Amino acid sequence: MLVLASDHGGFGLKETLKEYLESRNLQVEDMGTLDADQSVDYPDFAAQVAEKVGNNPGSEGILICGTGIGMSIAANKFPGIRAALVHDRFTARMAREHNNANILVMGGRVLETDAALEMVQTWLDSKFEGDRHQRRLDKIAQLEK
Repeated sequence: MLVLASDHGGFGLKETLKEYLESRNLQVEDMGTLDADQSVDYPDFAAQVAEKVGNNPGSEGILICGTGIGMSIAANKFPGIRAALVHDRFTARMAREHNNANILVMGGRVLETDAALEMVQTWLDSKFEGDRHQRRLDKIAQLEK
C-alpha cells in the first residue's frame, strides 16, 4: 500500500503522482488535501501518513508540501518513520538504498513535474542494500527510544 498526502502547496503534484502511481497498478490511498484553494496545515497530513505507514509494516508513503521541508520534519517525529526529502534521482535512490526511507518527501513548489515523476520511479524501483546501512538504521532506531 502507498499512502499519499499533501498540503495546498503540493496539491497539484500530488494529483499528478497519484495518477502516475495508479497507472503502475499500485494501490494508492489519498489522505488529502482535497484542493489547492484552501490553506491547510502540513503537520496534520504528515501525521496521518506517518501513522498509517508506522502501523502497517510494508506500507510506504509520499508527502508533498511547498518545499518538502515541513512535511519531512513532521513525519520524522513518528517512531519507525524514515521520511526522506529528495531533490533529484540520486537522492531518491540513496533514500531507498542507504536509508530505506519508508516515506518519500518532495516540494511541489520547487520541482518540475517530470523530475518528480522520475524521482518517484527511482525510489520505487530501488532496493535497500542492508549490511552497513542496516547497522546505521539500527542506531537511528535507538535514538528514538
